[in-house]
Amino acid sequence: MRRMREFLNDDSATTAIEYAVIASGITGVLIAVVMAMGTSLQSMYLSVSNGFN
Repeated sequence: MRRMREFLNDDSATTAIEYAVIASGITGVLIAVVMAMGTSLQSMYLSVSNGFN
């Protein structure tokens, strides 16, 4: 019975899960920013390239 109470009161895995959720959220934001910047950079380079033609 004591082991069951210790298991139910153990919060160490909860912290790891919280960090994983935070890290995945930050990763999602970074991917969105890079994708948005990539599109605008592509259009900028295309307009510069068209300026030389």
